[in-house]
Amino acid sequence: MGTEDFVNTRVTVVSQPREESGVAQVSAGVDPARSAVFAPLSDIGRAEIVERRLQDAITSGVLHDGERLPSESQLGRRLGVAVVTAREALEALRDAGLIETRRGRDGGSFVTFDPDTARRFTDERIRAVSRVELRDASMHYAAIAGMAAELAADRAGEDDVQGLRELEEQEDLSTAGGARRAVARFQLEVAALSQSPRLVREELRLQAEIGSLIWLGLREEDNRMRSRAARQAEVDAIGAADTEAARAIAVRRIAGGVEWLLDEKSRLETAAEAVASARA
Repeated sequence: MGTEDFVNTRVTVVSQPREESGVAQVSAGVDPARSAVFAPLSDIGRAEIVERRLQDAITSGVLHDGERLPSESQLGRRLGVAVVTAREALEALRDAGLIETRRGRDGGSFVTFDPDTARRFTDERIRAVSRVELRDASMHYAAIAGMAAELAADRAGEDDVQGLRELEEQEDLSTAGGARRAVARFQLEVAALSQSPRLVREELRLQAEIGSLIWLGLREEDNRMRSRAARQAEVDAIGAADTEAARAIAVRRIAGGVEWLLDEKSRLETAAEAVASARA
């Protein structure tokens, strides 16, 4: 499936009680992490917002090295911004060395992922965001994810729970990017099982705005394994119709991601201060 299809996420929601096995599933083959990248912006007309969203997607591994981005007109249409805004954002990404433009019939803008460059941008992003902003984002995301998990536990049928288990079995945790995509899809699947279109839309919006930041800790293998275990526990709670446990596990997963970010921010700030002192 091409990048141009990533935003065509279709979620079918029907209001049925748990005993009637209500179905609320994300369409097969759709990558929610990438769908979120190209979801419409709330602040229209700002090239820096487009640039930051694509930059986060590239540096976090959601968009792969060599992957072709939508054209300027396609990008503008999907993000809800003017073509000139999309063009400015792509130019900034080119200047930063995150994409390259190729001419000709098979040309376009392509991701040029370099681990060292990606790490530098990621570290700058962590240092730039405030602790207050991170904690506020954590509370917001936890509220959405927690309610989605609670409703999923109340409404999901046996087939839905089996679908979540199969999703977990298919995930690729060998890379940070693969782990983030696995988390993104799981989050959206659970939101869909809540049978609330508003929760699904809010989940997608939050993935686009802060998902790449919150799940940065998945670049560490130990965190990937802990995240997987937590998701499996959440599926078990949903399958057991344990609404309180499902909500609590979802909230803890979000909080854990933000706590890692806060610790990493402190580490980066301490390292920067040490370098500054050495130069003084």
